[in-house]
Amino acid sequence: GAAVPNAKVTVSSQRQGTTETATSNDTGNYSVTHLIPGPYDVRIEASGFKTLEFKAVPVSADVSTRADGQFQVGVTESTVEVTAEAPQLKTDRADVATLFSEKQVQELPIYNRNFTSLILGTPGTQQQSWSHASSENPQGSLQTKVNGQTFSGTGFQLDGTENRDPILGIIVINPPLESVTEAKITSQNYDAEFGQAIAGVVTSQTKSGSNSIHGSAFGFRRSDANQARDPFANQKKNSLTGRFLPQTLWGQYGGSLGGPIIKNKLFIFGDYQGTRRKSGASFTQTVPSDLVRSTCLAGLDCNLSQYSQQIFDPATQTLVPDPNNPGKFIVVATPFPGNIIPAGRLSPQAIAILKAMPPSNINMVSPILSNYAASGTGVFNDDSFDIRSDFHATERMSVFGRYSFAKFNQSAGGAFDTGGAILGGRGFGDGGFAGQSNVKNQSIAAGFDYTLSSSLLTDFRFGYMKYHVNVVPEGVGTTPASDIGIPGLNLGTDFTSGQPGFFIGSFGDSGQENTGDITKTGALSGIGFGLGINRCNCPLLESENQYQFVNNWTKIRGNHSIKFGGDIRYALNLRVPSDRHRAGEVESHWPLSCWAMSPASHGMQAPAPPPPSGRSGGSSTGRILGAPRPS
Repeated sequence: GAAVPNAKVTVSSQRQGTTETATSNDTGNYSVTHLIPGPYDVRIEASGFKTLEFKAVPVSADVSTRADGQFQVGVTESTVEVTAEAPQLKTDRADVATLFSEKQVQELPIYNRNFTSLILGTPGTQQQSWSHASSENPQGSLQTKVNGQTFSGTGFQLDGTENRDPILGIIVINPPLESVTEAKITSQNYDAEFGQAIAGVVTSQTKSGSNSIHGSAFGFRRSDANQARDPFANQKKNSLTGRFLPQTLWGQYGGSLGGPIIKNKLFIFGDYQGTRRKSGASFTQTVPSDLVRSTCLAGLDCNLSQYSQQIFDPATQTLVPDPNNPGKFIVVATPFPGNIIPAGRLSPQAIAILKAMPPSNINMVSPILSNYAASGTGVFNDDSFDIRSDFHATERMSVFGRYSFAKFNQSAGGAFDTGGAILGGRGFGDGGFAGQSNVKNQSIAAGFDYTLSSSLLTDFRFGYMKYHVNVVPEGVGTTPASDIGIPGLNLGTDFTSGQPGFFIGSFGDSGQENTGDITKTGALSGIGFGLGINRCNCPLLESENQYQFVNNWTKIRGNHSIKFGGDIRYALNLRVPSDRHRAGEVESHWPLSCWAMSPASHGMQAPAPPPPSGRSGGSSTGRILGAPRPS
């Protein structure tokens, strides 16, 4: 049939009672923009035709919704209610996106009720195999690749304002599910207004109040009642708790409430969410064996005969020509008979460090490997809230404002914090974290939209976000290195206080051994604090502030909508990390040889007859001799 021009279109919000009007053009098209997400009733009237009505038409942010109908000849007072499904083929937008409705956000099974997990429900997404330390990302932002692009290339928008930390590339306010009215994950062909994104764009909208008072309350709890016991790390009951398993508990509770302040005019909505979590952890570590403790650490000759690799005396090193490589030299040294080091050659500082480590308490694998079972609990608390108000000032102008706040506190001890000593080591917190983390995130969004004419509209938004992180190790203010006579580490400031990091052998992330045959090398688990020991980038101070001003204009010309505008941002970002622990790190990433300052520590071949691995000396040996290789 022919197009019907000058038809009156009335769009009414079912929740808030507000109305917007438009008139169809010569081709029968009409456009109503800047609507708050939610269900709307659409009424179309034209002289000489029956009135068309569409009930509960869903409107989403950054999505074009169509309500097309065919008039029937008749009096205007007659009404035809139209029921039609959404078209199967999207022809008005080129983006590729997945939309999650309020019902889906509320009812989908999402682990730990983490909003960013919704990204994994989009085709072409994959979670990274690693993640930022929980001390810097307590909001739990998943690091997810979109179409193979780096995770930091994904943009996050909350109520039309920026919600991504520019340094770590993660979400700042991870909204409680109770506060989200919808979410859209766009993986391809997103609009030009979404700058700073190369992978995908996650846009989310918070709920607003309505003419009826509505609210919710929720509570979730998960405990260790059905968790299995690790036969290696949980062989005995904890002497303090009387339990095999460390206490593990996850609880989340909160609620929301919204309603009118002035009916059909001014609305308010707020929500609160609290999380209380105790993360139990059990694992094995490697500490000095009983033989080492009864000899090396007891003032006697140090008996390292349990390690099959020959130990050489670094004090006897001499440089000789290499018979196999003319013009090059090798280092030769005299071995310690029976791998026994005289007591007079031992370093009192090194002995003090190793002596502070707890004695072995299991013997499942061998007396010198994974001989200490550690068990403990990390504590995590989170409180967050949102408050939003919407004001329908006139038929031409609408205003909104929102404030979001989230506070996270996390603390966990280390595997070797025993007997009152703060020795650190792999932690009992998330991902092996040990230390204390305090994070406060904030976000403000405010804006208005104004209709200048039936074909010209504008909207303005102001956004502000703050991301503040403070991470410190245990034992701030103490000077354990200076106390045992090691100079140059604890320098008298809080930044350089506490236990330094000692890597006694070669270690992977979070202090887990990765040394090959440790029965030869004598590697021990890491002591102290540091990223490579217990994922403690500490002390760490990070403060990010970003101000955003956005102004968009929409011009409707015939059947086309032309949108243009600007996005101005001002950022004040400060990050003072400790990728290397400020109290110092003493490393040995070679086996025992490097610590004895042997040929292998310089990348040279040991003299014949060489030890089985082609190296000589020992990690623990060099430390005991007081001759570590600096990194």
